[in-house]
Amino acid sequence: MPRPQDTKLVACIRHAFDQWRFPAWLAEEIRRRYPGITVVHLEDTSHLADEIADADIFAGWRLKPEQFARAAKLKWIHATAAGVDQLMYDEIRRSPVVITNSSSVLTLPMAEHTLGLVLALARRIPSAVRHQEKRHWAQQEIWDEIPHPRELSGSTLVVVGYGAIGREVGRRVHALGMKVIGVKRDPTRGGEHADRVVAAENLEQVLGEGDFVVLSTPVTPATQRLFGQKQFAAMKPSAYFINIARGILVDTDALVAALEGRVIAGAAIDVAEREPLVPESPLWTAPNLLITPHLAAVSEPLWQRHAALLFENLDRWFAGRELLNRVDKERGY
Repeated sequence: MPRPQDTKLVACIRHAFDQWRFPAWLAEEIRRRYPGITVVHLEDTSHLADEIADADIFAGWRLKPEQFARAAKLKWIHATAAGVDQLMYDEIRRSPVVITNSSSVLTLPMAEHTLGLVLALARRIPSAVRHQEKRHWAQQEIWDEIPHPRELSGSTLVVVGYGAIGREVGRRVHALGMKVIGVKRDPTRGGEHADRVVAAENLEQVLGEGDFVVLSTPVTPATQRLFGQKQFAAMKPSAYFINIARGILVDTDALVAALEGRVIAGAAIDVAEREPLVPESPLWTAPNLLITPHLAAVSEPLWQRHAALLFENLDRWFAGRELLNRVDKERGY
């Protein structure tokens, strides 16, 4: 079994948004909890290729192929994100390196954010905000919008990618009287809080049942551009589309066209294929589109939950036990 004194952990996340960066206090706490361990905390990637060369564990979001090629001793990558598509290149897939992700850390805030988007769309909150900015009491105008402000009770939510986050969304909306249909690769497992779970190949057959469609599937070769013109056309004209997963899962042009053509009632997105969303993107001016800037996973206790998961997995690592949130590299999630 590995020992702390024989272990080197490199932590590195370079990101413009400070909430995504690996905090210095967490690096210090790892050193305190595991005496003898070598922890290298890098605030940027300028020295990552050198430090990864003799590392046993890497904690971060991305490790590029040329950096991974230097990692002669690497045994475990802990991704500080739910999605790991950025790590699913051939060199890592073929290697014996274990990958874990942070899906359990992000489940609660992402489910709550999704519920907030559902409520905002249902109650036409973005319209109220637009009229507020003009100091206009728009009671009649908002009621005249199609669809009208609606109740969630009795409506149907289709969750595409019914994993940990999808199930937590299902649990919350069930309490509001909504019906939940989950869509996932293996419908025989993990169907809690859903009224029905169907296989991914049956997606288009259930899209027409949803008053709200939430996209929370991982990125794989099979799910890129999963939603396009055909999928939006399969939805009700009165339905809303919500993407909390990754921008690459959706054909942006098809989404804009569906909104401009009133193919669907509206949409909310927390992600974009290119982030930050550039000023010239047609998404900014698409009708009935609510945009939040990749905030679904953000919350005050985010890094405390990250720490708890990392400590639990380090305990398991040094005890020779199975790690939590282990990624299936064949599936890519």
